[in-house]
Amino acid sequence: MPIIKSAKKKQRKDIKKTKINQKYIKSYKSSLKKFFKKRSTNKEQLKKIYSVIDKAVKKNIIHKNKASRLKSRAAKLIKK
Repeated sequence: MPIIKSAKKKQRKDIKKTKINQKYIKSYKSSLKKFFKKRSTNKEQLKKIYSVIDKAVKKNIIHKNKASRLKSRAAKLIKK
């Protein structure tokens, strides 16, 4: 438990930020699972996946290299 006033404030902020991040992580992972499980060949779905991945990168949920790898794999599914 923090004792200093500023440490208590930081702990409160961290808890709030963790809740917000968990929301983004959950939506990002669930949408990816749906896309890769169905192996959809719809280009509209691909656009949505790209959007979700880009938002995750913007929020620092995933690394940009992982994002490019996921996009590549999704595009490869559409190509087949």
